[in-house]
Amino acid sequence: MKKKRKIPMRKDVISGEMFPKKELVRIVRDKEMNVELDPTGKKSGRGAYVQVDVSAVKKARDEKILDQVFSVTLSPDFYATLIDYVDHIQARRELMKNDQL
Repeated sequence: MKKKRKIPMRKDVISGEMFPKKELVRIVRDKEMNVELDPTGKKSGRGAYVQVDVSAVKKARDEKILDQVFSVTLSPDFYATLIDYVDHIQARRELMKNDQL
């Protein structure tokens, strides 16, 4: 009998809910206070996780949640990049779900 593997859970900084790590996007702030996307999940620095949901990311932009989490002021360009990335991931997941049917 196979051993059941533990699924790593992380907290979404926008909603405060716990999700499986693979369902979230990691954002990282390095020592130089640069904030960037971390698609691999392996960059060093202070990490925060965001749900793959465009409306949640727009809420984070409007309420400046990520600015508070990382203690920096993020540019509108960063949020635009994040929204585009999350939208892309969301669309890919929808395609994969439809292909499996």
